[in-house]
Amino acid sequence: MSNNIKNNQLYIGGVSAQDLAKTYQTPLYVMDEDKIRSQCQLFPKYFKSQEIQTETIYASKAFLSLAMCQLIQSEGLSLDVVSGGELYTAFHAGFPMDKVYFHGNNKSIDELKLALTYQVGTIVIDHPDEVLTLIKLIPENQKVNVMLRINPGIEAHTHEYIQTTHNDSKFGISIYDDKTMLCIKEIQQSKSLVFKGFHSHIGSQIFEEQSFIEHAQTVLKYIHNVYEKTGIIVQEMNLGGGFGAHYTDEDKPFDLRSFLPELLKNIQQTSKNLKIKAPKVLIEPGRSIVAEAGYTLYTIGGTKKTTSGKQYVFVDGSMADHMRTALYQAKYDAVIANRMNEEATSTYTVAGKACESGDIIIKNIKLPNPNINDILVVKTTGAYHYSMSSNYNRLTRPAVVLVKNGQSKLIVQRETYQDLIRNDLKLEG
Repeated sequence: MSNNIKNNQLYIGGVSAQDLAKTYQTPLYVMDEDKIRSQCQLFPKYFKSQEIQTETIYASKAFLSLAMCQLIQSEGLSLDVVSGGELYTAFHAGFPMDKVYFHGNNKSIDELKLALTYQVGTIVIDHPDEVLTLIKLIPENQKVNVMLRINPGIEAHTHEYIQTTHNDSKFGISIYDDKTMLCIKEIQQSKSLVFKGFHSHIGSQIFEEQSFIEHAQTVLKYIHNVYEKTGIIVQEMNLGGGFGAHYTDEDKPFDLRSFLPELLKNIQQTSKNLKIKAPKVLIEPGRSIVAEAGYTLYTIGGTKKTTSGKQYVFVDGSMADHMRTALYQAKYDAVIANRMNEEATSTYTVAGKACESGDIIIKNIKLPNPNINDILVVKTTGAYHYSMSSNYNRLTRPAVVLVKNGQSKLIVQRETYQDLIRNDLKLEG
């Protein structure tokens, strides 16, 4: 595969992590192109059926740049965007707009106008108010494909911040609310909206296959219910994403190659039992495509042992480029890239340089005794790290590098101090 160890050094995509740090400086996001492409290719290969139409849509919030849009396009996947900024990025990358799905629970007027100008393939409506807003904005004689986001009430065992279908979720409208049926009728009766079906998503970082099965079955039963009550035939159902990735040995992702065909078989059988035609099935993997392909490289600046005996390793990054530990109490694994064959002897807490006590990258990890200027590599940082990065403490965002076959390519430049003050205005006088 793409990573190996030579002469005590970690190589990513055939490139030494130490060389990457020297060439591009740290902190640095590194993305393994072969891993990304391999995951992209997995879905069309295994998420297919002779009986059911399928479509794989990359959830771009996990990681998006112009180059990533081009990569996703070259692999034949569609694209899910959730903001005007993501939409703008896709458009300027030359991504085909008819393969873009625009989500969001509170799309602004300007964002909706941009989507209409770009002629986005499908807009996913979140609530009844958005139906009225969108109808007013659509130019005469223009029709727009829409899906309605529904909340099927499936509980997925994951962090509460990344669950999306509990009863009081901000996303979608409940299938158990009678008003939802009225919203469906309103969309169907509109002359400018083309109702394609339902979108739903039960959460992220899910390791239970049964949660996805129950999700699909619940939506299919609702599709049957809609037909019984309104005569409306739902053509498509988008089941979102949420497939778990491996961060530490505590994580046990299931095998998508065996699960995806089984999911489609179950959908086909459930549809048959309900005596409805199986709709086209769409999924939106994001994390499962890029998470394990990403690494963050840091330079160790020093260590400290407190009077209580706690040992810290200080790195040149922070919660500004690694938010998920502070936000979700997420756990990560890491290695010292220039000392791969040495035994991990002591337990350390990896801390960043931000002026926050909560600026922790990894709470407890065994490492070889760290030295100043060692390169620490944190694994599985391809999803939501660059996306969530900020300028807190006026820190600059890291560069992003794509590696493949011993070659590296800069795809996002490192921010400069000039970038930090670009939008600042001085007081007059």
